[in-house]
This record gives sequence, C-alpha cells and structure tokens, in this order.
Amino acid sequence: MKVKDIMSKDIASLSSDDSIERAAQLMKQYDVGSIPVCSQEKVIGMVTDRDIALRSTAEGRNSKQQKVSEIMSSNPIVGSPDMDVDEAAKIMSQRKIRRLPIVDHNNLIGIVALGDISVEPDLQDNAEQALKNISQPR
Repeated sequence: MKVKDIMSKDIASLSSDDSIERAAQLMKQYDVGSIPVCSQEKVIGMVTDRDIALRSTAEGRNSKQQKVSEIMSSNPIVGSPDMDVDEAAKIMSQRKIRRLPIVDHNNLIGIVALGDISVEPDLQDNAEQALKNISQPR
C-alpha cells in the first residue's frame, strides 16, 4: 500500500513568522498535535504541542509575540506519496516521529500519522512496531 492511499490531505501549515499563539489555535481547530512549517509550499520545519509547552510556555515566553521559527524543529524528514507505507513506518520508527509530512516536487501535499497506519488492518503490525521504537527513551 502506498502512503498516498492513507495520508491526510486536509492539513494546516504555518509560516515561520506566525506566532506560537497561531500555531496553538490551528492545533485546536484541526485537533492535531503538530503542524508543518512552510516557506511557500516547501516544508522547512515542524512545530508540535510539546515544542510549545517546553520551548515557549515553560520558559514564560509570550505566545502572541514569539515566532514559530524560534521553537520549531528545522529540516524535518519528509516522505513521498508513492513510498510504501512499510517504508514510511520504518522511517518514523527510526527517527522517533509520529507524523511524516508528505511532499511532491518539494510541495507539501499531505501528512501521514501513526494513527493513519494503525487503522489499516494489514498495517497494524507496522504501526505497533514503530510506536514501540518511538516510545523508547532516548
């Protein structure tokens, strides 16, 4: 099965100049824990709810003024729509990530999450193994 068959296509993205508050608002609106950060359509980073908690809120920063670029993880790993889901799960497991942005010609077109993989009966073992590796302490 290919990633394009299971990836989410209705995704939000942020600019590196967006505020942390905007990131949190989008996470609430889309009910997600991470959002790709793009320069035009090219993925340049990822920001997670954990980034907001640890790199902003815990440090007493002003979420209305602090920029996403200050807390995002830069140069994220990305996948392609034609890669096998097995390969995506392996990358997620090795890199200890729960969501993989999917790009085509350097443009963000979707995102695949462990949840997308786990709901497919034939792929549940892949999701389980990836989650085991992701959940292990570093």
